[in-house]
Amino acid sequence: MATKTKAKDDTTHLPQTFEPRNPGMALDLDWVLGVHANRSAIERRAATLPGRRSVKKDHQAAWLCRAISCIDLTTLSGDDTEGRVRRLCAKARQPVRADILQELGMEGLTTGAVCVYHDMVPTAVRALEGSNIPVAAVSTGFPAGLSPFNLRVAEIHASVEAGAREIDIVISRRHVLQGNWQALYDEMRAFRAACGEAHVKAILATGELGTLKNVARASLVCMMAGADFIKTSTGKESVNATLPVSLVMIRAIRDYHQRTGVRVGYKPAGGISKAKDSLTYLALMKDELGDRWLQPDLFRFGASSLLGDIERQLEHHVTGRYSASHRHAIG
Repeated sequence: MATKTKAKDDTTHLPQTFEPRNPGMALDLDWVLGVHANRSAIERRAATLPGRRSVKKDHQAAWLCRAISCIDLTTLSGDDTEGRVRRLCAKARQPVRADILQELGMEGLTTGAVCVYHDMVPTAVRALEGSNIPVAAVSTGFPAGLSPFNLRVAEIHASVEAGAREIDIVISRRHVLQGNWQALYDEMRAFRAACGEAHVKAILATGELGTLKNVARASLVCMMAGADFIKTSTGKESVNATLPVSLVMIRAIRDYHQRTGVRVGYKPAGGISKAKDSLTYLALMKDELGDRWLQPDLFRFGASSLLGDIERQLEHHVTGRYSASHRHAIG
């Protein structure tokens, strides 16, 4: 079958395995202020994406397995418990039933990471011990990012010391809305330094930035300041990941790579819950950035319910039958 590929080598690595960290660069305001976004052209291009690529049968199963390997399996609820986090980590280790993975030739498949609040980092680290699956912690006053600056930096230090190997930070939206790019750069630079060896994902909260031009400029500034990933949303905004926003951010990544030679990762988060949507995002990455960005060290989905729908589709591929969604509960 086409899905019987070298799954373990491709899916169970850390981000550090392949790609050097983004060292950042000096803030180039001429470059930043020269960035614009043609909304009508962007939306027209985004509207064509869902129907442009259609993968079926073994090829679709292979793409869905790749999507699983790129999921940051996430629980960010006020009622999170240690038991829920341990169940989530067990699901990250074994995201699909063993017999289905065996039939697909994808034994050893795991999710890309597990993402939790700081208080749950030690629990997740213990639950994932020996798996090579990193723990990601949301930080810096997530989701609003309005706590005192020194506390936001201290929170990063605490999560790294607790064992988090990836930190998802939220930027101060006001810096973008006021066009204060130096302040955004300095803030992101400080967060990057506080992360140390941990990879840092910069959450732009694009639904609150007002315009696609702001999204493009904020993306570029965060990369200049050393972000290893740029991420759409916290998942708590009224508007989260969308294809137009993704297109803007991905093209900013492409421009940054063309000018600096540095590859920065991308993470759409919030509202991606269907397997067919994951295929659209993977196709977008392939079209705009190429195959290299289809690896977990450069692409992640911020999701939880997405995994359940992908598992249902893979079971249908193997057995010819759809199962009830409650049979694929995550937590």
